[in-house]
Amino acid sequence: MLKIKKKDEVVVVAGRDKGRRGEVLRVMKDGRLMVAGINMVKKHKRPNPNTGDQGGIVPQEAPIQGSNVAIWNHESEKADKVGLRIEDGKKIRFFKSNGKEIED
Repeated sequence: MLKIKKKDEVVVVAGRDKGRRGEVLRVMKDGRLMVAGINMVKKHKRPNPNTGDQGGIVPQEAPIQGSNVAIWNHESEKADKVGLRIEDGKKIRFFKSNGKEIED
């Protein structure tokens, strides 16, 4: 189970974009994430005159493995691990370094 959710700010800890931060746009069922501005690839797009789309080479985000990112802790200004605890029958995510709750 991935403990990172949509709209979380994450930092890349492995790969060519190591050290860069971005917001999670989408979480896929296989454990991959789409992160804004991270793992950019060039898509060769064919023009479509019916819709008015111009062809060319378009940069876009590609999925990145969830194990290659860590959630960003704004207080400590570092990457952090996420823990889970159950309070009043609800799962609460928290930062492992300081125990503070992650706002959803």
